[in-house]
Amino acid sequence: MTWTVSPERFDSPDAALLRRDYYDEVASRYWGRPATAEEIEDGLTDDGAERLLPPTGQFVVGRHEGRAAGCAGLLLVDGGTAELTRVCIRPAFRSAGGGGLLLAAVERAARGFGVTRIRLDTRHDLVEARGLYAKHGYEEVPAFNRGPYAEHWFAKEL
Repeated sequence: MTWTVSPERFDSPDAALLRRDYYDEVASRYWGRPATAEEIEDGLTDDGAERLLPPTGQFVVGRHEGRAAGCAGLLLVDGGTAELTRVCIRPAFRSAGGGGLLLAAVERAARGFGVTRIRLDTRHDLVEARGLYAKHGYEEVPAFNRGPYAEHWFAKEL
């Protein structure tokens, strides 16, 4: 079973569906019920995804056996720091190694931008994500923002 991960525009058909899946999952978990189509649209509207293109960032899509299975984004913060965002693996493809490959691809892109530190924030309920980050060398750090959904902060030196 093979994975490929490559840069892709955030608004390509596969990337757009993956971003929709991401917002569906995080909103559904947050509300404790299936997210409505309106809630998903609200999450996607003006979400800043257009910055996930060079020179301000990068978006990558992971494919498992040719099927779009996951995504991750990188957003430049300053000359040496970037934020990891929109990391999502569709449930059918979890625990198959794709998460680590997505992180590695984003880290390669970050190095290409001259970034030396990647940071991210996440929530209590996104347990699998927190495990993925810890497994791949991201360490919990003090809060660096006050986002409404930020409950855990991680960083990794590249």
